Amino acid sequence: METKPVITCLKTLLIVYSFVFWITGAILLAVGVWGKLMLGPYISLIADNSTNAPYVLIGTGTVIIVFGLFGCFATCRGSPWMLKLYAMFLSLVFLAELVAGISGFVFRHEIKGTFHRTYTEAVQKYDAVDEASRAVDNLQHRLRCCGVYNYTSWFSSVYYPTKGIPASCCFNASDCNEDDLRNATIAPSKVYHQGCYELVTSFMETNMAIIAGVTFGIAFSQLIGMLLACCLSRIITANQYEMV
Repeated sequence: METKPVITCLKTLLIVYSFVFWITGAILLAVGVWGKLMLGPYISLIADNSTNAPYVLIGTGTVIIVFGLFGCFATCRGSPWMLKLYAMFLSLVFLAELVAGISGFVFRHEIKGTFHRTYTEAVQKYDAVDEASRAVDNLQHRLRCCGVYNYTSWFSSVYYPTKGIPASCCFNASDCNEDDLRNATIAPSKVYHQGCYELVTSFMETNMAIIAGVTFGIAFSQLIGMLLACCLSRIITANQYEMV
């Protein structure tokens, strides 16, 4: 009879943990959908395989939601093999998140290099129409920046000879026209001087430690679920306790 309170306590803790785990999956799913709908163009300037990132989040979130529900069901049933399967899944999630966090931190310089290359290509091939060009415009307008390092990056683009520097570089849209933006003497007084590459990479460097910390924190939280699931499974098996 002494095992009853222990099992009840472990069940309660594991159900609470599974619910939080399920919420995490729902958040990842929401972020993935939001990223696909809203951040697709921006992500295309940062990574070559940009279209895969939102789908990875959507898929991961969906799987976590399913197994979060499975964890609650396994806990309520008190099935040892289900609890072991749940613990095994949590261990896989732990390893995946750990690898992702370490990879992101170790290869942050490669990410910066990729952003520099893809953003430079987008500036060089800018036509104000395609998706990459619209992403460049949005980035420059929102961050109040111009070009890769500064506005002179636009002088070598295919767009500059006919249209000049894009209007998204102007700090006062009502005071910008194509003639001024094609004039290398007048244009500097009309556009932002800060380059977008420096702003984006500075943000990445500043927040990389926070992102890595959150990732590792979430990853190690899986250890709690693994421990609870294994302990509950072992106690139920050892005492041949049947849940009603």
